[in-house]
Amino acid sequence: MSQLTVWLIAVRDHRDRDAFSGLFDYFAPRLKGFIMRSGTSAAQAEEIVQDVMLTVWRKAAMFDPHRAQASAWIYQIARNRQIDIIRKENRPVPDELAQDPGSEPDASQILAFDQEAEQLKTALDLLRPDQKEMIEKAYMGDLTHQEISLQTGLPLGTVKSRIRLGLDRLRKELKGLR
Repeated sequence: MSQLTVWLIAVRDHRDRDAFSGLFDYFAPRLKGFIMRSGTSAAQAEEIVQDVMLTVWRKAAMFDPHRAQASAWIYQIARNRQIDIIRKENRPVPDELAQDPGSEPDASQILAFDQEAEQLKTALDLLRPDQKEMIEKAYMGDLTHQEISLQTGLPLGTVKSRIRLGLDRLRKELKGLR
């Protein structure tokens, strides 16, 4: 297992700040160069890198070392974020970003993804309604905890607690998915 994978697992399982710092120090300059090669300005590339690394921190629980290497997982997040920004600006997507050769999933990958999605949906349905709502707003609605607090009128601590408790329950329900 590579050091990058070890660090990402430490972030995923223990919210290890030192491991995240190692990931950040390793990936930040590489991601910036990767993003700038498609014509993005240095300032915007830095913003994208910050956003990507924040996403890595927030969504580390989704990383599965059996499905992808840490670098592939992080670069995919960067690529997707860059495409989102380009689309938001109504610019044409560069050819090298639009189609990733060799990334067409085979039937078994599609089936596995569908099965995992169904298991996730079932696990979400087992959550208390207040926890499910917060998780959906945070992860599917891509809202920050502060935005959820403002939108629902709930205290920030309540929002964070419901998300944390819901994620703990989801982890337990999906433990066999690995």
